[in-house]
Amino acid sequence: MTTAKIGILTISDRASRGEYEDKGGPAMHAWFSRVLTSPWDAVARVIPDEQPLIEATLIEMSDVLGCSLIVTTGGTGPALRDVTPEATEAVCEKMMPGFGELMRAASLKFVPTAILSRQTAGIRGKSLIINLPGKPSAIDDCLNAVFPAVPYCIDLIEGAYLESDATQCAAFRPAHAKK
Repeated sequence: MTTAKIGILTISDRASRGEYEDKGGPAMHAWFSRVLTSPWDAVARVIPDEQPLIEATLIEMSDVLGCSLIVTTGGTGPALRDVTPEATEAVCEKMMPGFGELMRAASLKFVPTAILSRQTAGIRGKSLIINLPGKPSAIDDCLNAVFPAVPYCIDLIEGAYLESDATQCAAFRPAHAKK
């Protein structure tokens, strides 16, 4: 089985300068370590909230490093420097709005400010890019909500095959889907 590459991208001015501990990137890594049973390697980066740099990093993770899945944390709110969704939309060929809709719906069960989130997802080549919130507990909530559809989505775009521990988060594949 091929080892999947998963891009883990933290977007934060303060974390990129070392003024703030990156908690989002490690939370995403921990989630995948707990859930995935298929082999995978993380490609992790911490960068500032600069749209051209976010776009360049997403392109590198997709086109050069071959990440089948790229998850981002940070930059999805309404603040002036929050430009992660714009960068994601700029580099994707297809947007997948259902991911953002489901993540906001899941987060609304916990906080009324979930409606301020602009999380989105899209496809670039053979990569699925998903924008997640910055708070570790919200990352878990959102990944638990959307991940059941992620492996099959990646199958459809001819990315790496991902398998999960169904007791942690069961992936859904139609009966006709082949390995």
